[in-house]
Amino acid sequence: MTSEVGPEDYLAKHQVLVYLEDAVYQLVDFKRDYPTVEPAQFLQEYFTTLKNSDHTLYREYQFVRTTPYNRASFIRSFWKCFRQIGKSGDLLNVREYHSLICLVCPDFPLELIQKTARIIFLEDAMDSLTSFADFLYALQLQLYYEEFLQRCFDIYDMLMKTVKSPRGTVYIPSASQSAALNPSSSQNSALTMLEGVESRQFVDAILQDMQNANFKYPPTVALLEVQKKAPRSTFYGFVVSLARSELLNKSIGVLPPRTDVYHDIVGTPRKP
Repeated sequence: MTSEVGPEDYLAKHQVLVYLEDAVYQLVDFKRDYPTVEPAQFLQEYFTTLKNSDHTLYREYQFVRTTPYNRASFIRSFWKCFRQIGKSGDLLNVREYHSLICLVCPDFPLELIQKTARIIFLEDAMDSLTSFADFLYALQLQLYYEEFLQRCFDIYDMLMKTVKSPRGTVYIPSASQSAALNPSSSQNSALTMLEGVESRQFVDAILQDMQNANFKYPPTVALLEVQKKAPRSTFYGFVVSLARSELLNKSIGVLPPRTDVYHDIVGTPRKP
């Protein structure tokens, strides 16, 4: 027997109020320049665009990251707009990819693109060249699971600190503490990235932390798949495996398999 979901829980779960408020705001703003616009027609077009996952194009970054659906939609739009670049075989550097993204989201932060580059190159490599496919799937992981990746780094950092004291209790930091930690904040943090922890212990700690998470995280099967690849893992080794996971890609549901990334677009994405 399934319990019924109340109206408030339904609205919160599907972020309905986010889109209702944004639709009204966009209508009022549009009406200033076009006073004769029909509200019903405008709202119909707004929600059609939303349904087709085209609603994040040319919007501010704050709106792009507001909901998981927005993040996934933006990733799909970026792929649709620029996949021909990858199809031609061109390799671009981090700043060039940032310039492309800014064509569809003018205030998209360079910092997030730099984090995406670390997934590919395992270091800050502003001038290194990479393929469109490698960048696209790394961006998908970084943008869609941004909060999850930060929590994974916090957990990894704490596990590394227990290496020198094996009998110590593994401490998982709270979400409020995680904001204070930065993967590139010190030379010591960079050194810990090179050492590694037991993959099973790392994934078990992540799964435990996920029980109280209030953000999106990958399916458990994808995490277990990564765990089985090697007995030990570095933080970025773990992240690279996630970026390449077809199980994770399929769970988000907006990009094709990596082998089909340059093929013609067929159908519409499902809501993640």
